[in-house]
Amino acid sequence: MQLDKTVSAIVTGGASGLGEATARHLARFGVRVGLLDLNAERGESVAREIGGLYHGCDVTDEASVTSALAAIRTQHGTERILVNCAGIVAGKRTVAKDRESGKLVAHDLASFTRTISINLIGSFRMIAHCSVAMAALDPFDSNGGRGVIVNTASVAAEDGQIGQAAYSASKGGIVGLTLPVARDLAGYGIRVMSIMPGIFHTPMFDQIAEDYRKSLAAQVPFPSRLGNPAEYASLVETICRNDYLNGTTIRLDGAIRMTPK
Repeated sequence: MQLDKTVSAIVTGGASGLGEATARHLARFGVRVGLLDLNAERGESVAREIGGLYHGCDVTDEASVTSALAAIRTQHGTERILVNCAGIVAGKRTVAKDRESGKLVAHDLASFTRTISINLIGSFRMIAHCSVAMAALDPFDSNGGRGVIVNTASVAAEDGQIGQAAYSASKGGIVGLTLPVARDLAGYGIRVMSIMPGIFHTPMFDQIAEDYRKSLAAQVPFPSRLGNPAEYASLVETICRNDYLNGTTIRLDGAIRMTPK
């Protein structure tokens, strides 16, 4: 796929972190970028800076997704690229001791369900909506290509740490759906890939102590630092441009393998 002004992209979670970096990177090639996020102030600011469009969107809500996509398509046309970056990080043990009562309590299903609903089901909801629209487009090349979908998993899908049952399950689901969805959409010329980022310097890391950030960076074999969101965005670009990348998940992690905690 060529990246230029003839191409429209949708980036969920586009107001910060990996999503923002991806939106900015694609816009540099002239791609018309639609940012979907719940952070209106930041989303509108990023959209103005890159010449894109912002629309509020809750990926767990069908009506919200439908409305947001319709609004972006009115000005940008149907997307050829979908990058799913919307998600949350959750930490809670399967069994833990309640601080007040001292009793053992189980992981509440509400927080587990919320994590799955946003990270996994939300991503699939976007895939379903965008792929059916892409499938109706004319091919852009002699191979019959119509679009590219890139999902964000995590190394936690394979190296889940203590307290990451919900998060790891949600990201493991992303890895698991990548190949079958790619096979489902192959006949329409839509490629599907996923990325498993390691430890990246996203906004949440600005809230933690410098010493802890350094200790995390030291766990990465090489280069021994936190990942730069621009490196994630660069891989998205590679996936879009390389037509033979399809149906698999790529670790982007500096060779780290997470310890239990």
